Amino acid sequence: MPASWEQGDSRLVTAVRAAQRGDPLAMHDVLDALTPAVRRWCGPIALQDAADAVQETLVVVLRSLSRLREPAAIFGWARTIAVREAVRVAQQSSRTIPAELTHLPAADDPVLAADIRDVLARLSPEHRAVLMLRDLEGFDERTASAMLGVPVGTVRSRLFRARHSFRIQWREAGER
Repeated sequence: MPASWEQGDSRLVTAVRAAQRGDPLAMHDVLDALTPAVRRWCGPIALQDAADAVQETLVVVLRSLSRLREPAAIFGWARTIAVREAVRVAQQSSRTIPAELTHLPAADDPVLAADIRDVLARLSPEHRAVLMLRDLEGFDERTASAMLGVPVGTVRSRLFRARHSFRIQWREAGER
């Protein structure tokens, strides 16, 4: 089993095909290949519920693997599932994060990442999802639209609102 899998890796394609036929070792290899990426995709959306979103995503992937037509597209297919599951899990979460920021750190402050996460926590899961897809993953609006299962216009409006809300929350955090 490779230390790290990549999109289009012929060994991964072979493992996906074997997993589709029910090979348990191949299923394990596919999960090993996908798990780090699924964590990266779910984290910014589901925040404190990221572990649940990752688990739910991997369950859906395994249950739906037989329907994947092109094994080489496993990462893109799993990304779409991850984003949708992360939004769903975050929406269902009854937990809230009482994120009180007292100052804005300098750009080289190691606390900056935690502060950004606190501001993101104040956004809706839908807004976090569109920010992650557009600003972190670099997808265009049409691709984000397909992944989220919403019209392109909805992606545009959510992105505008998400960026606007993020700026407001960031400024407010700096004033505390």
